[in-house]
Amino acid sequence: MNTDLKAGSLSFIESMVMGVAGSAPGYTIAVTTAVLLGIAGTLSPGALIIFAVPMLGIAIAYKALNRQAVSAGAAYQWTTVEFGKFWGFFSGWALMVASMLFMVTGSLPLATSTLDFIDPALTTNVVLSAAVASAWFLVIATVLIVGIEVTSRVQMAMTTIELVILTAVAVGAFVHAAHVGLANPFSWSWFGFGYSAGSFSATALVVVFFYWGWDVTANLAEETHNGHETAGNGGFVSIIVTIAYYIAFVLAALFLFSLKDAKGMDANIIYNIAVGAGFGRTGGLLASGAVILSSIATLETTMLQFSRTLFAMGRDGAMPFAFGVVDRRTKTPVRAMLVLIGMGLLLLWGSSLMPTVGTIIADSVRAVGVLVAYYYGLAGLVAARVFNPLRREHFGRWLMLCVYPALSGIGLIALGIYALTTFDTITNIVGIGGLAVGVAFFRPWRFKSPHLIEPAAG
Repeated sequence: MNTDLKAGSLSFIESMVMGVAGSAPGYTIAVTTAVLLGIAGTLSPGALIIFAVPMLGIAIAYKALNRQAVSAGAAYQWTTVEFGKFWGFFSGWALMVASMLFMVTGSLPLATSTLDFIDPALTTNVVLSAAVASAWFLVIATVLIVGIEVTSRVQMAMTTIELVILTAVAVGAFVHAAHVGLANPFSWSWFGFGYSAGSFSATALVVVFFYWGWDVTANLAEETHNGHETAGNGGFVSIIVTIAYYIAFVLAALFLFSLKDAKGMDANIIYNIAVGAGFGRTGGLLASGAVILSSIATLETTMLQFSRTLFAMGRDGAMPFAFGVVDRRTKTPVRAMLVLIGMGLLLLWGSSLMPTVGTIIADSVRAVGVLVAYYYGLAGLVAARVFNPLRREHFGRWLMLCVYPALSGIGLIALGIYALTTFDTITNIVGIGGLAVGVAFFRPWRFKSPHLIEPAAG
């Protein structure tokens, strides 16, 4: 029974690209910018920096923990080692539930964007949208099953094209705004703290959703060349890249449109920015193409995170051992991928054909933020425990590797708990209920020692 993934398949650049694709700048900007502007208003540019601070703390934790021990399970297995089977299992379970919810919410917009290129009227056909979403889902899953090297080459091509288009649109928007005047005069107050009590937590959760996904680099560390160093560095650099794009497009939206108009551009604000920057309908469609590429790329990385986490949990016995096996030829966890495909198609068709499920899936975006805050927060606390002894040896490193991740983790967990008190019943059912379902699969007596690859001596 083979349980070894294909080592050394990804370089640093490929790892970084995977991290960028995981955060999905094109997709996230298109579908979430208007939501952020609706909650935070002109404070949105600052929110992307302020709430990136705890995210960077978690990235530092991942980078340091990854240097200590590499694992396809990443946060799940680090948490199991330090805090025990219960917390470790539910760290991995939270990631898988969040991934599954996002795979559905990401597939349907991809389908409607595809149909929009053919005939916008087709996007109202629910069955056709589900069929197109299913087709994309199966194509992406097939690429992943073929092998990580093919997956990486496809990812490199898509993400490079996406970033080139996004860069051109952003630069064009700034140049156009400078010539015709700013719709909202720039103010340094945009980077302040003028949040109301209600908008603070809501804004923070939306920003968590913006940045989520870079940690796929850690889940691919076993398949990355010099994974102990490369995977952590790739994830950290990818956050810096996405911060720049997110801030650029929020500023572009505020420069080109009134706040009221920008809030209403929830379908695809990148298209509107491209048109508003003077690129016309053709430029808008090209920008929409970048959104499609980004959607495909982030679905791919989300599937990778789900499959690698389920594989790692199966390898340890936290989930059925059958999932902890890789295909002899492709070195990919095919059985874990088959579970993903089956569940994904079931939820896709359910959300499209059953209105109540569709409502649940729509509300799940906020629930995803809570689930991510939970398992990111645990990773920050793990780093605090692992690196706490540094206080006797190197105070500066202790602050960076222990205190900063600890504060970031505590902040994210507190945010998630507070946010639950502000959600409606359906969102809480999706978030808390999705986590609670894991109790049915939790069998601590089946656990083996977590599979960790420590760096070679010297």
